[in-house]
Amino acid sequence: MSTPTTTPPTRNASSVAGALKFFEIMAFVVGVGLLVLVVELILRYGFGNHALDWWPQPHGFLYIGYVVATANLGFKAGWSLPRMVLVMLAGCVPLLSFAVERKVAAEFRAAD
Repeated sequence: MSTPTTTPPTRNASSVAGALKFFEIMAFVVGVGLLVLVVELILRYGFGNHALDWWPQPHGFLYIGYVVATANLGFKAGWSLPRMVLVMLAGCVPLLSFAVERKVAAEFRAAD
């Protein structure tokens, strides 16, 4: 009787490249959206202006897209769960999503 051999899954380069592009776009969109959210909070609580009261909900949906993009890239690239969670949390801190996106993209480009 022969025992079946298991081989580790190979990363499909085009699949990872597509996931990376989606992640880069979502990181940029969420980063800009978070900056708009900060402006909304300053306007609301600092000046009593409610011009951007509609923004928090769309921003929340965009953040969900960022979480999906991060999970998609993480699973395709073989990241650990803690790393995926840390990258996801980077979308909660203003300007941090830009820095993390650059670092992640640089890692993938260096591996090519």
